[in-house]
Amino acid sequence: MNFERNNIRQMAGYASGEQPDDELTIKLNTNENPYPPSPQVNEVLNQFNPASLRRYPPATALTFRRLAAELHGLDPENVIATRGGDELLRLVITTFVDPGEKIGMTDPTYSLYPVLAQIQDCPIVEVPLLDDWTLPGEFARSMNDAKVKLTFLVNPHAPTGALLPIDLVSKLASKLDSILLLDEAYIDFVDHDYQTSHLVKQHDNLVILRTLSKGYSLAGLRFGYGLANHSLIEPMLSKTRDSYNLDLISQLIAEAAISDQGYASGNWVKVITERARLKDQFHALGLLCNNSQANFLLVTIPDSVNCSAADLYKNLKERHILVRYFNTERLDDKLRISIGTRAENDQLLSTLGELLNPS
Repeated sequence: MNFERNNIRQMAGYASGEQPDDELTIKLNTNENPYPPSPQVNEVLNQFNPASLRRYPPATALTFRRLAAELHGLDPENVIATRGGDELLRLVITTFVDPGEKIGMTDPTYSLYPVLAQIQDCPIVEVPLLDDWTLPGEFARSMNDAKVKLTFLVNPHAPTGALLPIDLVSKLASKLDSILLLDEAYIDFVDHDYQTSHLVKQHDNLVILRTLSKGYSLAGLRFGYGLANHSLIEPMLSKTRDSYNLDLISQLIAEAAISDQGYASGNWVKVITERARLKDQFHALGLLCNNSQANFLLVTIPDSVNCSAADLYKNLKERHILVRYFNTERLDDKLRISIGTRAENDQLLSTLGELLNPS
């Protein structure tokens, strides 16, 4: 007997990036930060008293929420701390979207969005991005005409790294009849001042997702947070969030990491610098990539290169370098390559040179 709900039985799950077991593989496939977390994280771990684990952790992560609120010029009531950004996505859906109501997004986008929509048994409304990966001018109208309840936008966009202007984000929030979830997982790697947190004071339908996975080198911790009007935060915080959703060690580590802005921003600059260098070097190898404001580049393998994207992905994997290949329309001639350390990037460039220009 099969006890699955019909919509669960019919769907496919989320496909995570490959996670190698060995220490030799250069891992440029899941957009992790190539640098270690703040030394303050080490201090937290070294000084942690295991006896404190006998008690439950702070239920709403108030200390972290105060730190995040101060960082963004908001109040703690505008912040919710979650088990990774993905928990926030799920909370927004289960709190505000009934089964059967529509969820909107672009095509392409973060591949977890449609999975979460299917779990909630919500129809998906997709609007294709233009050829230059920008939003169509009628995006908001398309969402409203379809009576979408929740709209997902990842910004900088995944998998392209394209960035929406702040005024466009504000206009979208004003025009949309739905909640707008702005996923800023990669926002720390923007190469200029770019702050959207003030918009939650202007738009009561805007939720901004942040994560410590990328910018703070804590992908293994699973800690994120959301910024929004209190009317959106309160029901998630007090009704639909799991009880004690964040363990004590995670909260202490997150507090230490977000407090050390000097260290984190230094790593962001290193990633931005390497991103620019890699883009130039890819072009020199005959590979094409658009501007990216994330910690990855979407690289097109043109017809002039005597190798398909799929084959190049396999050849790199055989040489212990992992990148991401998407076997989907509009992306099947491309590879998404995370920015590594300078040494990792040099090895990637050297290997690409050997594969693309064999002597």
